[in-house]
Amino acid sequence: MRLASLPRIRLAHLPTPLEEAPFLSAALGGPRIFIKRDDCTGLALGGNKTRKLEYLIADAQSKGASVVITCGSDRSNHCRQTAAAARVAGMKCVLVLNSTTAEPAIQGNLLLDRMLGAQIRFVGSEAERDPMMEQVASEYREQGGEPYIIANGGSDPIGTAGYVAAIFELMEQLDDLGLEPSHLYTTSSLSGGTHAGLAIGAAIAGATFHVQGIAIEGSEDEVRAVVLPLANATAHYLESDAVLTPHDIRIDANYVGPGYAMNSDASLDAMNTVARTQAILLDPVYTAKTMAGLIGHIKAGQLGPADIVVFLHSGGSPALFSEGAALLAALEARGI
Repeated sequence: MRLASLPRIRLAHLPTPLEEAPFLSAALGGPRIFIKRDDCTGLALGGNKTRKLEYLIADAQSKGASVVITCGSDRSNHCRQTAAAARVAGMKCVLVLNSTTAEPAIQGNLLLDRMLGAQIRFVGSEAERDPMMEQVASEYREQGGEPYIIANGGSDPIGTAGYVAAIFELMEQLDDLGLEPSHLYTTSSLSGGTHAGLAIGAAIAGATFHVQGIAIEGSEDEVRAVVLPLANATAHYLESDAVLTPHDIRIDANYVGPGYAMNSDASLDAMNTVARTQAILLDPVYTAKTMAGLIGHIKAGQLGPADIVVFLHSGGSPALFSEGAALLAALEARGI
């Protein structure tokens, strides 16, 4: 496997901490819970995309790129971290952001995008993002620049390799602590890179724990249709013989709630529980729903006190501030 020989630029503070959450475990009456703090990767308030960008930005550099172009929603964690990574690498950055609002409020990730000097092109829908990225790339080529397009979420085999590397990092930490977890919980979405990297990384590394995805959008079949081929494409890119089947991609879509980036009672409760037991802040879009899934599995008896579980905290804290009023109102309505 050629993971160690891939071009890589160091952007993240690694290894990220692996912290036990004893008060959370006690409150839930469940397994020992350890939180892998990828919210602490460091780049522009951290998050999981930094691991992917270490490989993507290095690939862009190897191709002589002068500008990186990527896309997401107007609250995208990936876009915020890409803007920062481009700045660190001395490149320009163009973000193509879809927004339902003609002039979205400059707060949260969008504020940080502006502070980091990214050029922003707004479009009205997700379907318009890829054509706009190609248009921007064409404009830069005409000006003599060398553009490099990064897929939504950094979710291609190059970026996904970052979470294959994360598995080896995690397994070393587990070995140092003498731990053998039964499950690793992660967010699973329609970009799929983090789940795909963890799943194929666990297979390559011979991990004994199950990688359990909690969907934050879409159905189980829709998310699996993204994660599985990406995982196997990443194995091929890394020249590994590992191959996953649909059975290997575990996804629970029962915690999506009203939809993407929309709170549910379970996600609000999860944010509150983790904050008030461990002083760890989850984000409303991704990790709150993932934690809601973990809590739901404990309550359903799928995980017991004898289990050891790792929860991947993928970051996203700026969303707490951009949605502060709505989150507070929802918590107060629930008497929290």
